[in-house]
Amino acid sequence: MTPPTAAFAEAVRRLPKAELHLHLDGSLRPATLAALAAERGVALPVGADALGDWMRVDEARRLEDYLARFEVTLAVMQDAPALERIARELVEDVAGDGTRYVEIRFCPALNARGGLSLDEVMAAVWRGAQAGEAATGTVARLIVCLLKSIPAPHPMEMAELAVACRGAGVVAFDAAGPEAGYPAPQFAEAFAYARRNDLWITYHAGEGDGASSMRAAIAHCHPDRIGHGTRLREDPALEAYVVDHGIPLEVCPTSNVQTRVAPTFAEHPLARHHALGGVVTLNTDNRLMSGVSLVDEYLRCAEHLGFDFATLGALALNGFDAAFLPLAQRRALREAAARELARLQQELAGAGA
Repeated sequence: MTPPTAAFAEAVRRLPKAELHLHLDGSLRPATLAALAAERGVALPVGADALGDWMRVDEARRLEDYLARFEVTLAVMQDAPALERIARELVEDVAGDGTRYVEIRFCPALNARGGLSLDEVMAAVWRGAQAGEAATGTVARLIVCLLKSIPAPHPMEMAELAVACRGAGVVAFDAAGPEAGYPAPQFAEAFAYARRNDLWITYHAGEGDGASSMRAAIAHCHPDRIGHGTRLREDPALEAYVVDHGIPLEVCPTSNVQTRVAPTFAEHPLARHHALGGVVTLNTDNRLMSGVSLVDEYLRCAEHLGFDFATLGALALNGFDAAFLPLAQRRALREAAARELARLQQELAGAGA
C-alpha cells in the first residue's frame, strides 16, 4: 500500500470525472453549515472550528448511525436562499475535483418542513445547481429520492414531483434511507410511474441490507443503476446477472467503510466487481459526513487496492457511460474525457510516474 507520488496525485486530480451518487444534504461545507446555523438561530452540537470533524461519521455501527447526522444539516436547509447556496457551492466543490458531470440527489420532502412548498424546494436547488454550472462548466443534474421510512402517499408524491420537474433539471428517481425492513415491492408503483414518464431509475440497495435487497429492487423497481451494491457478492447468481446485464454500481467506498459494510478500504468488494467485468463508478456519497472528496476516493483506490492510472481512468469513463443524460450529450462528455485521459497518461509515462 504505497502512497501515490505527487505527479500521480496531480494527474488524478486533473482526471475528468463524473460523480453519480452525491447527497445534497450530506455535502455542505462546514463553514456554510456554521454560517447558516448562526443566521437562522439553529443550535449546533459543537463550535464552528470543530464542526467538520464532528460531522464526519467515523464511529457508526450500522447505516442508521450514519444517517442520524442528517438532522443537523437539514435544520439549516429549510429556506430557498440556503438551498440555492448549498447547491451552488456543491457544484463548485466537485468541479475542484476535476468533476465534469454531477448528479445531485435529495428528498425534497425533508426540505419542506419549514414551510416551503415542494415546488419551491425544487426551484431553489435547481437555481443553485445552474449557477454552479455557469461558474464552473461542470454539468449538473438532479435526482429526486423517496425516503423509504416515510409511509404512503410519500413514495408516489415524490415520483410525481420528479416527473413534474423533468424540464427543470431532474433526470432520475431514487429510493434512499434505511434499507432493512423496507422491501422494494412497496415502492414498485412509484417507480413504475417514474419509468412510464421517461425518468431514469436508480435505487439504494445492498448496503444496509443484504444482496436480497438488490434482488428485490431489480425484480420490482427495475433500476438502471444500483446505489452502493456493496453486498452483491453474497449472491453469486445475482452478481453474475448484474455483470452480464451491465448494471452499473454507484460505489461509495469510504462511506461503506464508515457504515461497517466493508471492514476496510483494502477489503472493499469494488475490486472484485471490477475484475469480474462489472461496471463500477466511484462516488463520495456525502462529502461532509464522509469527510472525503472524489479525488480522495480515486487515490485511496490506488493506495489500498493497487489500481494503476489506467484502471482509475477506466472507472472515470464508466461514470460518463452510466450518466443519466441523452445519448449524444453523454457521448460528447465521454469522448472529451477519453482524450484528456490519454494526454494525462502520456504525461505520466514521460515523467516516469
